[in-house]
Amino acid sequence: MNSGEMTTRPSDIPYVLGTADAEHERLIRQGARLAPFTERLFRDAGIGPGQRVLDIGSGVGDVALVAARLVGPSGRIVGVDRDGGALAKARARVAAAGIEHVQFIEADVSEVNTDMLFDAIVGRYILMFLADPVATLRTLAARVRPGGVLVFQEPSWASFLPHTAHLALRSACAMLICETLRRSGARPDMALVLFRGFQEIGFPLPELRLEIPVAHDRDARLWIYDLLCTVRPRFEELGLSDESLGDFATLSDRLEDELHATGSYAAGVGLVGAWSRKPHA
Repeated sequence: MNSGEMTTRPSDIPYVLGTADAEHERLIRQGARLAPFTERLFRDAGIGPGQRVLDIGSGVGDVALVAARLVGPSGRIVGVDRDGGALAKARARVAAAGIEHVQFIEADVSEVNTDMLFDAIVGRYILMFLADPVATLRTLAARVRPGGVLVFQEPSWASFLPHTAHLALRSACAMLICETLRRSGARPDMALVLFRGFQEIGFPLPELRLEIPVAHDRDARLWIYDLLCTVRPRFEELGLSDESLGDFATLSDRLEDELHATGSYAAGVGLVGAWSRKPHA
C-alpha cells in the first residue's frame, strides 16, 4: 500500500461482539448463512471479473471470499480490519481455498494508507458499529474511482421483530440483543442511515433492498441463541437482566420447542443492501 491517508474518524465505540475465538467461529457460521444474499447484492451492484475491491471490517474473511469469487484471479481484494486474530484466520481460510488475489491489512479504517482507487468498496455489518458511519462513507468515497460503487449490507432489526411477535421467548431474546446493541452505541437499524448517508456524501439516490432470511435447519434457526451467547457477558455491565429467558442451559431447546409448538418459521434479521455509484466529475 502506498502513502495517502484515509481520514475517517476512528470508531470510539467498543466492539460489543468482542474478538474471542468463539465469536470468530460464530462469524464463520453467520457468513455461511449470509453468503448467498451478499453475493447476489454484489452481483446486482456490478461487482465482477477483474475489479479491485476494498472490504472494510473484513473480520474472518467471509465477505472478502465472496468478493474474490466474483472478481476472479484477474481482480484484487484488499481486506481491512483491526482484529489481528480474526485476520490470521481470514488469511488461513484464503490460503486453504487456494486464492492468491486477496490480501488483508490490520488497521483501523482511519489508519489505512493508500493511493489506490477501487472499483468497489464493500462491507457487511460494519457501519452499524462506527461512531460516524456517514463520515466513513465520505472518506471511503475518495478511494472509489469515478463510476465505481459503494456497497454495504447492514441489519434491520425493526423489520425482523414483527416476525417474532407470536413467539414470546424468541421476542425476549431479540429485545435483549437489540437493547445491548443500542446501549453499546451500535445501531441495530441501518436502513435510513444508508438511504440518507449516500445522498449526504453527494452520491445518487442509492438502490436499496430489504430481505428477511428464513432459516430451515436447526443450526440456522438458532442463530439468535448464537448471538445471544456472544452479547450475554455485557448484560450485567449494561444493567440488563436475562431472567426473563429462564434457565440459559435449556434456552436453545426451548427456542426450538416454541417454533414447533406454534408451527412457525424462524426469520432472520432483516438485511438492508444499499449501493450507489460515484458520479463522474
